[in-house]
Amino acid sequence: MASFLYKLGRLAFRRRRLVALLWVALLAIAGTGAAMAPAATSSSFSIPGTEAQRAFDLLEERFPGGSADGATARVVFKAPEGQKMTDAGPKAEVTDAVAALKSGSDQIAQVTDPYAVKAVSQDGSTAYVSVTYKVNSMELTDKTRDALTKTGEGARADGLTVEIGGDALQAMPHTGAGEIIGVIVAGIVLVITFGSLVAAGLPLLTAIIGVGIGISTITALANVLDLGTTTSTLAMMIGLAVGIDYALFIVSRYRAELAEGREKEEAAGRAVGTAGSAVVFAGLTVVIALVGLAVVNIPMLTKMGFAAAGTVVIAVLIALSLIPALLGFAGDKVVGRKVRKGKQVSDKPNAGTRWARFVLRRPVAVLLVGVVGLGAIAVPAASLEVGLPDDGSQPVSTTQRKAYDLLSDGFGPGFNGPLLVVVDGDKAEADRTVETVKDMEGVAAVTPPTPNKAGDTSMITVVPKDRPSSVETEDLVHEIRDKSGDNVYVTGATAMNTDFSQKMNDALLPYLALVVGLAFLLLMVVFRSVLVPLKAALGFLLSVVAALGAVVAVFQWGWLGSVFGVEQTGPIMSMMPIFMIGVVFGLAMDYEVFLVTRMREAYVHGQRPGEAIVTGFRHGARVVAAAAVIMIAVFAGFIGSSEQMIKMIGFGLAIAVVFDAFVVRMAIVPAVLALLGRKAWWLPRWLDRVLPDLDVEGDKLHKAEPGDAGSDEPDEDRELVRV
Repeated sequence: MASFLYKLGRLAFRRRRLVALLWVALLAIAGTGAAMAPAATSSSFSIPGTEAQRAFDLLEERFPGGSADGATARVVFKAPEGQKMTDAGPKAEVTDAVAALKSGSDQIAQVTDPYAVKAVSQDGSTAYVSVTYKVNSMELTDKTRDALTKTGEGARADGLTVEIGGDALQAMPHTGAGEIIGVIVAGIVLVITFGSLVAAGLPLLTAIIGVGIGISTITALANVLDLGTTTSTLAMMIGLAVGIDYALFIVSRYRAELAEGREKEEAAGRAVGTAGSAVVFAGLTVVIALVGLAVVNIPMLTKMGFAAAGTVVIAVLIALSLIPALLGFAGDKVVGRKVRKGKQVSDKPNAGTRWARFVLRRPVAVLLVGVVGLGAIAVPAASLEVGLPDDGSQPVSTTQRKAYDLLSDGFGPGFNGPLLVVVDGDKAEADRTVETVKDMEGVAAVTPPTPNKAGDTSMITVVPKDRPSSVETEDLVHEIRDKSGDNVYVTGATAMNTDFSQKMNDALLPYLALVVGLAFLLLMVVFRSVLVPLKAALGFLLSVVAALGAVVAVFQWGWLGSVFGVEQTGPIMSMMPIFMIGVVFGLAMDYEVFLVTRMREAYVHGQRPGEAIVTGFRHGARVVAAAAVIMIAVFAGFIGSSEQMIKMIGFGLAIAVVFDAFVVRMAIVPAVLALLGRKAWWLPRWLDRVLPDLDVEGDKLHKAEPGDAGSDEPDEDRELVRV
């Protein structure tokens, strides 16, 4: 592989104008396709194989036009002190609001009158209007949302409190700020790392081109493949992250080759042949992790995984072709000013070298501190509770949260998450179900059955006593299912969240086994070792569990919640564990591959195990640290989001990269390798014969190095200097 990539790097360097033109053309084609494509709607959210989904499908079939999956809203009115919502003044304001809602949008399916459906609290202080839409929340127009938010302005002027809850106000979280912060920090880190604006600009430029092609392609195909508006979010985050990383490693290796006296074209070829091999395998591990999301069997997650994986493939191809081409355009400007002016650069040991030597002197102490420290941080993960956020987890300043609290105070906490029971049977069957359900301990109220026109299906609304995200409400969902007949289904947002969480939990171990297993085999080919891939996988698991522990401590227990803007603690988002495993595993293996392949390269070329560790850190630690800081900055930019879910994802990924890059890869990995010595690179002979030799460390390039034949210096000595 190294030989092929070496030739590719030299070819791209020589034909740089053609290569650059091809990538610009691809960007233009993708952009044109995105601009001409019809606007994407939200992809349909479904959870195949769950009872909640079967109930939704049954409602669509038996209650046509009922908008079973349509967006909903509740406009909550609270009377001023000393008045009731049944008084003439407040009642008139509510009646006007109902009329305004009905005429405010053609996307409205139904608006209820609280006085007709008895949606007034017992003390008369609170009333609410239920609004149902024909489309889901992501397909609502701005005009429809504006009409909803303006509801009750007159009532507010007359002293009533008016707040709005429900998913109708849940627009797609606006991305952009996090990425902008990440790019700014990335630029600063790259300038510090390279000491050259040109060298720092190349990874940023190519990452933006790669993300532009990827996101434009997703946008162009969104309507055809039902990708929806949510699919590009993960692709943008991961594409930006790995795009900068991969380019960073190629540029860094190119500068190292130039520093050893090679011609520019030869240096480009060798950079792509060596660091490029690591990029290919690092990219493969990320692709495996993202494509593996298909194991969960939730179409939306599968599409997100494949789209993000496609963006990663583009990032790899750009690193292998466009980067060497741009290096050809950059000329001498890719190196620092001191080098260009011929000034002597200090050859004293850098920070990576000094740290590696420290670890070699005290491997046991470093290993214990790293493992015990992460183990302690991981302890809260044992108390992990998963669920999906509702309006109760919104910031207290939002109208959704205020509406949630008003409904809880006026009607009880379970009123914010009613269960929808669907009976596939006649009225007698529905009546029996009502009798069964209303005697259950966790039930606050049960409505009479609402049959369809054919009389063969009925809907029953069940109001739990506890809030939607509570364990008691989840237990009630299971109790109704267990004690009712096979033709009775429980659905609604609360039941759907319960099923979603259960499906994510069930998929966790198979997903982990698939991703770690395939990556283990891949890394065994890369490192030609059994223990190094095993150590990489175990270290990753340690960092992910520690990160989950930190997430639980902050978002579930509330530790340091004020620092990170957590206004409401609660269950951890149910997709968080799998999401973290997929994303962090890919990035963790990036750092593992880039750092350890350089050690492997030095070891194969004659250095002792300890010397190889120092060599790997001398050349790779600074670059890996820079890449990690960039990732942390990108992810941490999302912590400032007002959306609890986005805030949680940003914090979880940022802290996971901190643990994995700086504790596991920079401390635990060299400590373990130091203790193992030559055994770290042990591979059974039969396995050595079976595994393909892909020459990731570029051994064939070393043997064919131009100028070796005419040199008086022994090959071994030359190679020790080279790496």
